[in-house]
Amino acid sequence: MGADLARLRPQAPVRLRVGRLIVSGAFTAGLVVNPVAGLGGPAGLKGSDGDDVQREAVARGAAPRAGARAAEAVRALLARRPGTRLVTVPGPMGEHSAWAAGADHDLVFIAPPADAVRPAPGGAGGAAVRLAPVPAAIAEVGGAGADGGTGADGGAGADGGAGAAGAGAVAWDEVAGTTAADTRAAVRALSGVDLLLFAGGDGTARDVLDAVRELGDAAPPVLGIPAGVKVYSGCFAVSPAAAGLLAAEYGEYGEYGERAASPGRRGAGGLTEAEVVDLDEEPYRAGLVSARLYGTLRVPAARERLSGRKTGSGTLAPGTAEGIAREVVSRMRPGVRYVLGPGATTAAVGRELGLPTTLLGVDVVETGGEGPRLVAADVSERELFELVTGREAVAVLSVIGGQGFLLGRGNQQLSPRVLRAVRHLLVLATQQKLAALGGRPLLADTGEEDTDRRLGGHVQVITGYRESTIYRVAAANEEHI
Repeated sequence: MGADLARLRPQAPVRLRVGRLIVSGAFTAGLVVNPVAGLGGPAGLKGSDGDDVQREAVARGAAPRAGARAAEAVRALLARRPGTRLVTVPGPMGEHSAWAAGADHDLVFIAPPADAVRPAPGGAGGAAVRLAPVPAAIAEVGGAGADGGTGADGGAGADGGAGAAGAGAVAWDEVAGTTAADTRAAVRALSGVDLLLFAGGDGTARDVLDAVRELGDAAPPVLGIPAGVKVYSGCFAVSPAAAGLLAAEYGEYGEYGERAASPGRRGAGGLTEAEVVDLDEEPYRAGLVSARLYGTLRVPAARERLSGRKTGSGTLAPGTAEGIAREVVSRMRPGVRYVLGPGATTAAVGRELGLPTTLLGVDVVETGGEGPRLVAADVSERELFELVTGREAVAVLSVIGGQGFLLGRGNQQLSPRVLRAVRHLLVLATQQKLAALGGRPLLADTGEEDTDRRLGGHVQVITGYRESTIYRVAAANEEHI
């Protein structure tokens, strides 16, 4: 986390503008961040909803990461389209990420504070705008200091891990206390923008959808920056960088795919409707998957940069998962620790071994003279790192149907430091899943660019008993994806 934030340190002084949220000739992008999104992933909690869950995640070594991913998207947007006007809300729900990205930005207060400069006539929802003091967290993330200069560099923790917060990590108390109601209010306050970027997961997408429904025809198109544990909805870009690039393209082209010749006609090949789905986290933690479609959001149309909706494995031919599992078990060697990622296909490996592994957690198994053994079930990132360090280990991972993600969606326990410790990957997917991708690569989005690039290339994918194929893996933030 610390290393991620260090890379997001602004390279020039940051200036904060004060003004009204009004339509202008410049392409205007809004930014809303759910700062607690994704906390539960490395902790093995399968979500981040609820204060108790968030505190437990922090106790297990998780650190907030949504702000850093939002800042990555902003940097990609401004690198491609420097004249973009960025509008956001105070604190960890957007302002901190704008500072970390080195971006000039306008602040719109959700509710008028006592020291507001003045109400913003014409601003959405009666919001007020003021010049906010630079929060202490900005210096911690390597953002701008109160004098407009850069703060201390953010460095990685001693172990370079994703769990513990090293120098430059955002403190938990800087992001605690934000709610779904805050997200909805922020979306309403920023309704006058050309495109609204929001960072979070499926739960955040639901909150954005609720606010969009309230706004009706006044709602702007939106685009999700993936930062949650579960990112199964189709309204998210494949990575933070892809979100920024797609937003920049939307600012360049007309709403119907034409290059913008005047303000008010913006798009990137037009707009499309993308589904918002979510899971009830309590049954999900118990291994019960029940996805529900909540509605659709208007997003820029660019299939290669949108993640698409997750699809299940309910139409598999009988015995398909079992055949893959038999092949995996036949390749196992005594003394090697195998990390089983979440999913129905990897759960079949546990059944083949006769072990009580979990459907949606990350488990560690090994074989030997006394037979298969469950070393640990449903582990956190911190526990997993300890279990594989100094041991020969192999990660066994399945592919998310419809999206193609191999890493970074629901298996954040496999952090960059864990992936450096394992010997290699065994990738599992049915032929149907691969065919449904239409030639698009499998994706890695670990939150560390170097790790994603290292994982890129061609891998063997086990598709059945004594069956395999070669398929490409790519970093999710590659521009051409």
